[in-house]
Amino acid sequence: MAMLKRQGLGPLRAFLVLVGVSALCSVALGTRKGNASLDQRTHRHRHPGHLAVHRHKQRGGKEGQVLHRSKRGWVWNQFFVIEEYTGPDPVLVGRLHSDVDSGNGNIKYILSGEGAGTIFVIDDKTGNIHATKTLDREEQAQYTLTAQAVDRDTNKPLEPPSEFIVKVQDINDNPPEFLHGPYYARVPEMSNVGTSVMQVTATDADDPTYGNSARLVYSILQGQPYFSVEPQTGIIRTALPNMDREARQEYDVVIQAKDMGGHMGGLSGTTEVKITLTDVNDNPPKFPQSVYPMSVSEDKVPGEEVGRLKAKDPDLGDNGLVNYRLIDGDGMSMFELTTDSETREAVIKLKKPVDFETKRSYTLKVEGSNPHVDPQYLAWGPYKDEATIKISVEDADEPPVFVAPSYTFEVEENAPEGTLVGRVHAKDTDVANNPVRYMIPRYTDVEQFFSVNSEDGMITTTRPLDREAQAWHNISVSATEIGGHHQDTKVRVNIKVKDVNDNSPEFATNNEVLMCETVAPGKVIETVSAVDKDEMAHRQHFTFSLAPEVTHNHNFSLKDNRDSTASIYVLRKGFSRLTQDVYYLPIEINDNGFPAMSSTNTLTIRVCSCDSRDTILSCNVEPYVLPAGLSTGALIAILACIVILLAIVVLFVALRRQKKEPLIVFEEEDIRENIITYDDEGGGEEDTEAFDIATLQV
Repeated sequence: MAMLKRQGLGPLRAFLVLVGVSALCSVALGTRKGNASLDQRTHRHRHPGHLAVHRHKQRGGKEGQVLHRSKRGWVWNQFFVIEEYTGPDPVLVGRLHSDVDSGNGNIKYILSGEGAGTIFVIDDKTGNIHATKTLDREEQAQYTLTAQAVDRDTNKPLEPPSEFIVKVQDINDNPPEFLHGPYYARVPEMSNVGTSVMQVTATDADDPTYGNSARLVYSILQGQPYFSVEPQTGIIRTALPNMDREARQEYDVVIQAKDMGGHMGGLSGTTEVKITLTDVNDNPPKFPQSVYPMSVSEDKVPGEEVGRLKAKDPDLGDNGLVNYRLIDGDGMSMFELTTDSETREAVIKLKKPVDFETKRSYTLKVEGSNPHVDPQYLAWGPYKDEATIKISVEDADEPPVFVAPSYTFEVEENAPEGTLVGRVHAKDTDVANNPVRYMIPRYTDVEQFFSVNSEDGMITTTRPLDREAQAWHNISVSATEIGGHHQDTKVRVNIKVKDVNDNSPEFATNNEVLMCETVAPGKVIETVSAVDKDEMAHRQHFTFSLAPEVTHNHNFSLKDNRDSTASIYVLRKGFSRLTQDVYYLPIEINDNGFPAMSSTNTLTIRVCSCDSRDTILSCNVEPYVLPAGLSTGALIAILACIVILLAIVVLFVALRRQKKEPLIVFEEEDIRENIITYDDEGGGEEDTEAFDIATLQV
């Protein structure tokens, strides 16, 4: 218990009895010795000259005895409540007591601050403070409270309020956690034992300053004997030498972190670490075969492929890269070697034509070697291998061969019929060397834009071409051997139609320009741009100007911005929709091509009604109504005349109805509406003498 007095204050003493705390600590920790240890912690926070201590039990066994000093005041030390307490009764934190408290209930003790009234409650008569809820140090480690003694009747403070702190005593209730797991690490294969792979770190939410609850020890649960972990730092290291990626590339390692210094009863957490061995150049290239048989037909032309071979290297990337070269053989002048950049194969090609009748076989020796050798592994070399290639020459009747795998030509648009596009060439490589004839399969040139000379392969146009209609023509040309087996071959011919400046520029958009009647002179009302179906050359741009007939108009002007746009300016003010609501401004656009093309485009400018903020209200033509005003007397006179006229009409109708006369009198009667009765008998349809038939006709 602690008590502090300040000079000049009333005779009030405050006692904080740590009975509940000492009991909990002695049970939970098992290392404290009742209230004595709590008193010792209290002594660490005392302020010299202002502190008097009241022990709950004196050494002589007497209870309640108080030691006094001459100076009085409040002293509040840091007190402790163990976290996660789940007992049936609230925990007694301490007790407040005043010298003037005679026990008759006139003193009222008040507690305020963090958790007051919810977590911490006080008996206002006895001053006992209890913790009513289970506390979690990881949520809040301490609470700041304010204590005060007041008169129960008047609520007048008997002592100034003072603060004290209740700290939550930590227990080991949080296991270690790896916040960033799972982990991924890489380490070179063949690394030395002890090579650092990575460091894993676990966190423990318990108090690291109290006990061993947050003291972690790392161990490896899975991954031996390949890897180990340092118990204190969590650094993972290699544990075996010469780990080969080609034998095994990935390892799944499980690391455990355990608190309480790794002792029994501690809590633990685990994480997974996937470790990948990265490649080093520790394997030389090796040809799967020592001898490679190949064959080539005598009709093959230089540059054609004869065969391929590849040395195997299990290393990756640059470490597995293999360079090839011919080092010996009687075919070194007839064949050449290249490397396929995608498959990394050695490609044997014809360097010169071969003749079956002259020489029927050749021998080559090829070497494959690593260009990137790690000096650390030189002793594992040599990093190269050799193989022999035996090539046999075959006699065969082959179709004609085009000298190029495909052709690309260009021809200007609008070129006249018969313009030369280009020439394709194929030849018969057989000993007979038969002539070749050319033709264009019509399914590749449906509209027959081109023709080919059957003898020399010259391709010409059949009519002018339009680039804007079709910029590319992709056709095929076939070559057929005359004689022999009449074999043919085809080649792709791509023909690009070159652009000629044969289209005039025009406005990019044809929208009307809406202009306010109140537009100010010098304002830009529109920026126009142009488009051209032809291709625009580098640095070629459009230029704009007013048509000659409106060059000197007083309404609008044009400024060429020299960036293929032009600005339209207003020259005057006072536009009126009633006077003229639409203006047509012809503008000439020049594309500055070769030859230059120009066109005149009309810009429509409509005058609109706007408000004071130049917001368009209406652009439609409205009738103009002159303002007119009538006096009140004139309006009354007009209304009176209308009423009199209506009264006359009503009176006239009433009199007519009273006399039973029709409202409308017809001057003549139509005799066709009168009924004529007579007793003569008719003589049938042919009897027309009894009456005048003309009278009944309409």
